[in-house]
Amino acid sequence: MAEHWEKLPLFPMGLVLFPYASLQIHVVEAKYKSLIRHCVSMDQPFGIVLLKPGSSAVGLEETYLVGTVARVMSVQSFDDGNLQVSAKGERRFRVRKLDESGDFPIGLVEAVVELEVENSPRAHALSVKTREFTEAYIASQFSLAAYKVSMVRLPQDMVALSFLVANLLRFENIEKQRLLETTDTLDRLAELIPILERQLLETTSTRCASLDPAALAHWLHPN
Repeated sequence: MAEHWEKLPLFPMGLVLFPYASLQIHVVEAKYKSLIRHCVSMDQPFGIVLLKPGSSAVGLEETYLVGTVARVMSVQSFDDGNLQVSAKGERRFRVRKLDESGDFPIGLVEAVVELEVENSPRAHALSVKTREFTEAYIASQFSLAAYKVSMVRLPQDMVALSFLVANLLRFENIEKQRLLETTDTLDRLAELIPILERQLLETTSTRCASLDPAALAHWLHPN
């Protein structure tokens, strides 16, 4: 119902932000600098939505309707007035209505609710396999940079695990958007496992681009 919709400043981008993921944003447009300053002064988050291919505007026709709430963690100002923003994804939302009458777009949004994960043999199997492949993938990426991994820290919560793995892997935005919109954790893990397997195999190829170890430092303890 409309009375339960939340007002959320919207920042359309050419990327998908998953819950729990960190993001660096270089802000140059005046309206989005205004958005960030508003969010900082009001201690309010904003929403990131993916632009559709070929679009550069925020309208309901130009963006996907499911996005992620982002919390501003820090802001750096430059002499030219541009901003470097560190943000972190929190929860998902669906845009129901758009207001572009102000300095920046405001979405009237409702929460996207994840289905409860049932304790089942399928859930256990998917969790074990995801953890096994993710640990191997991270270790293989670090080995390309001559690091040896002694322990990988993965979240116990399966919802958080699914989003962290989705953020780690490399694939097209349209596929990321579909995973963001998925409300069944087990379905999300089932789709991620083949991608994990494929990208793990690709680490043995010279065509594979290694990850920066610093980007994964909060997940593990390298020797």
